[in-house]
Amino acid sequence: MSLLPLAAAGEQSPYGMMGMFAIFFGIMYFLMIRPQRRKEKERKEMIATLKSGCRVMMSSGIIGQVTNVKEHTLIVRIAENTKVEVVRGAIVQLLEDGETPSDIGPRN
Repeated sequence: MSLLPLAAAGEQSPYGMMGMFAIFFGIMYFLMIRPQRRKEKERKEMIATLKSGCRVMMSSGIIGQVTNVKEHTLIVRIAENTKVEVVRGAIVQLLEDGETPSDIGPRN
């Protein structure tokens, strides 16, 4: 009786393992990486379209109105006679007319 058939049955092809890694990476790409890239692209497009008069919400939760647009920063009026200069990346949402903080749901 030979043990050769039992030993051969336990060995797997290295190509099978590489195939499993490729399938796993494909699943991870479509479930995690691709949606994150799409959200970031939409956010960059939103920031690029900002202009004076837009109502915005910053990452700190402060809501204000853009009064001046510079190359890398924005001047935002947050109260009467109170203006702050913020980097464009601090803007997380462009608010529509009449939209209030209570209308804003949690971000996904």
